[in-house]
Amino acid sequence: MTDTSSTSATVSFICRNLVAGGVAGMCAKTTVAPLDRIKILLQAQNTHYRNLGVVSGLTAIVRKESVLALYKGNGAQMVRIFPYASTQFTSFEIYKKYFTRVYPNGGRLVTGLAGSMAGVTAVFLTYPLDTVRARLAFQVEKKYNGIRHAITEISKNEGGPRALYRGFSATVCGMIPYAGLSFTCFEQIKFWCMIYLPEYTCNRCEKNTGGLVLSVPAKLLSGGLAGAVAQSFSYPFDVTRRRMQLAYMTKETQHYGASMFNTLMLIYRQDGVVRGLYRGMTINYIRAIPMVAVSFSVYELTKQMLGLDTGMPMKTG
Repeated sequence: MTDTSSTSATVSFICRNLVAGGVAGMCAKTTVAPLDRIKILLQAQNTHYRNLGVVSGLTAIVRKESVLALYKGNGAQMVRIFPYASTQFTSFEIYKKYFTRVYPNGGRLVTGLAGSMAGVTAVFLTYPLDTVRARLAFQVEKKYNGIRHAITEISKNEGGPRALYRGFSATVCGMIPYAGLSFTCFEQIKFWCMIYLPEYTCNRCEKNTGGLVLSVPAKLLSGGLAGAVAQSFSYPFDVTRRRMQLAYMTKETQHYGASMFNTLMLIYRQDGVVRGLYRGMTINYIRAIPMVAVSFSVYELTKQMLGLDTGMPMKTG
């Protein structure tokens, strides 16, 4: 009977986390979908938009295409992001519990390791959809009619299903620091808020560990800061991934379809660090900070609505 109830509790915990994570991801990505599209166009230097900035680029999209074109590729993004975010957040909780048992004094190292592994797990399961979403967002003339058509065309014309994983190694290299730092920074800032500023950043919640829950503004602030730190370290790999994913979209970009290292070095030699590896970083901060802020905030709020614990032990030693 005990084993049955324990299994039931575990399944319930996982299911509720999957829902919370998926909802958080969809809300976060929809919030910044227009910025996501212009970021992809700038990163990959689309010929129609390569010399434009953020505001002028968004204006040009509306003028050349339509208002709805700001959300081009967002359908594929939603198909990808629910399983991606639900897997990432749930994997994080599972990995964190496991590593905490194995390394009880691991502290934030455990959080970072769990975050990195959760990010890699989620990316592996959903990467083909990310490639398709990038292709749909990048196109100006209509080359692909939708998700299924894009998958079929990429597989048929670019070397089989493995083409859907082009840029995967760069993604993993970027995901390890990005996801690790995102979760670590969020948990650390959350901890500091609960320890040092509870009267300004927290509300009482007796059923939570520590008896506190972060207020919504504190959740948003913690998530935004975490996103800024994580993106600063992982961004060059994000640029490399996009160049590889979009390599076969035009003749001008086909030379980016080689290995991760070759693509990284090619970007560096052609455009340098600021204009190459960190190209589009300004817009990335503009989109990443609210995106991660919304993601963590909605995740915690949904967890609270589903009766899950969002507190943490109040130990400073």
